[in-house]
Amino acid sequence: MDQYKTVMMKPQDSVAVALTDIPAQASVTVTCQDRRFEIALKDTIEFGHKFAVVRIQKGEDILKYGEVIGIATRDIEQGEHVHVHNLEGKRGRGDRLGDAS
Repeated sequence: MDQYKTVMMKPQDSVAVALTDIPAQASVTVTCQDRRFEIALKDTIEFGHKFAVVRIQKGEDILKYGEVIGIATRDIEQGEHVHVHNLEGKRGRGDRLGDAS
């Protein structure tokens, strides 16, 4: 049984959330409906933080709980921590009002 607890709510999600602190290099299994991922974490993932379950390309939307939470600012490899260093949020961006992009 996997000793590290994670959650992934929708099969189209590109990230999962750690429900415990998980050290770098740990192997975790993430299961969501009919999808199952065996992931070697590249970074330490703290409780409540996200990590990529699939490779995410720069400019691609990042999905969590079935919703777009931001855009990748660089390529993100499977098992990497997903946070402000590689994700730009799309919600509440008053500076982007009227932007077509």
